[in-house]
Amino acid sequence: MYDYIIVGAGSAGCVLANRLSEDPDVRVLLLEAGPRDWHPFVHMPAGLAKLVGKKGVNWDYSTAPEPHLDGRMLWWPRGKVLGGSSSINAMCYIRGHARDYDEWAALGAVGWDWRSVLPYFRRAETNSRGADAFHGDSGPLHVSDLKYTNELSGVFIEAARQAGFALNRDFNGERQEGFGWYQVTQKDGARCSTAVAYLRPARGRRNLTVVTRAQAQKVLFDQGRANAVLYTAGGRAFCEGADREVILCGGAINSPQLLMLSGLGPAAELRRHGIEVLADLPGVGDNLQDHLDICTLQRSLRPVTYDRLSDLSVALRYYLGRGGPGTSNIAEAGGFARSSLAEDERPDLQFHFVPAQLDDHGRHRLPGDGYTVHACALRPRSRGRLRLASANPFDKPRIEANYLSDPDGHDLKVMLEGLRLSRAILAQPAFAPYRGEEILPGDDVRAEADLVAFIRRKAETIYHPVGTCRMGTDETAVVDPQLRVRGVTGLRVVDASVMPKLIGGNTNAPVVMIAERAADLIRGEA
Repeated sequence: MYDYIIVGAGSAGCVLANRLSEDPDVRVLLLEAGPRDWHPFVHMPAGLAKLVGKKGVNWDYSTAPEPHLDGRMLWWPRGKVLGGSSSINAMCYIRGHARDYDEWAALGAVGWDWRSVLPYFRRAETNSRGADAFHGDSGPLHVSDLKYTNELSGVFIEAARQAGFALNRDFNGERQEGFGWYQVTQKDGARCSTAVAYLRPARGRRNLTVVTRAQAQKVLFDQGRANAVLYTAGGRAFCEGADREVILCGGAINSPQLLMLSGLGPAAELRRHGIEVLADLPGVGDNLQDHLDICTLQRSLRPVTYDRLSDLSVALRYYLGRGGPGTSNIAEAGGFARSSLAEDERPDLQFHFVPAQLDDHGRHRLPGDGYTVHACALRPRSRGRLRLASANPFDKPRIEANYLSDPDGHDLKVMLEGLRLSRAILAQPAFAPYRGEEILPGDDVRAEADLVAFIRRKAETIYHPVGTCRMGTDETAVVDPQLRVRGVTGLRVVDASVMPKLIGGNTNAPVVMIAERAADLIRGEA
């Protein structure tokens, strides 16, 4: 018997495993469906480009056909390895805008306003620049400036300045808007996932048990209280008991799926799959939100991009001296801007610059040299949902992202503006020595109708799904502000699925914060 069972050793699960096992009198079991984070490409930052096709560390999800994106099934990679998506992402450390969290509180997530969550961001962080009012210098998660950058990334920042945008040294400081270098979750040039930052220091504790390649089947209940988890590992079934709580940390896809498999969710949906309804929670799987992204690709006249890198020389330079392009996160520079449709002072567009040609998540390799600007709409109004494909835990759920479905077309208009701003930056004098022809959308694609068609044909996720186990105080909320699942006891959800609304930026840092605060809530120390 364990005190706590944590399902999912991703960004949140590793944090909780560390914090809860700090008490030597508490026994913690951490279950992870994927393998250990042993692969060298996980730890070498630039190795993320090589992880794209590796299904062994990736859940390899796809959406259902998207009706507003030409019926395409969009690929959704999610980490299936110790550290979860923090072990395969681009490591950009972004918290979002302070007002995002005040908005959470206004939507019913009481206690999750900016003033309340900032101490947990600071507690988690060791920033290479030192501590200040916004940053910490003694937390497990190391946040650093990049050790190596491509010359084109600096050109992009200068071009943004020439286009009239302000420069910003710290997107997580006093203001978010502006362009500059991303700070990354790295330590000494290596990826600092939550498996490295939180789980590795705790692995030697006798009261923490970690089981990999263990896929949860369902949560078991006794008179409405979660008291055990059924899972499979190595072809065998196991059932482990939890004396205090079961905590789901599977993310925006796996957590709602496991809730439904366990009898918690929309009653009609559960009955359709022959699942006994323990609690009718219509909000489970609803409120799905994600950042949709469109890429502009330009040919480079100079062979300075990452398209030409020799894998062998990069690896040798990295492993012999922990330097060179192997330490790059590839998306080195970027920025935040307000479109003409922005409703308040918060940016509603984010840009990532890649000094290489990136098409279809890097799965489609293009010849020659080039560079890419990503533009994503930060505050989508479209909402999707997640549903079971069957009652079989090994069947992937049905993901209906429902991109660009908002009735007034707001999301599409913001995407169009992001595309136009990307082109405006790439047209600045700073890029003149490098600028070849435009590859995508193409120099001849100028009319709005043609740009809309391009977005519907080429837009992709930038990997930030949230919201499917929304926290709040209303009847359709899945968890309360203490992250306890409504309708039962002894069960919490701690991951990106509890976000009431997408934050304005990359979602990994907020998930770490959520887990840090959840640890205090669970221990009764909040």
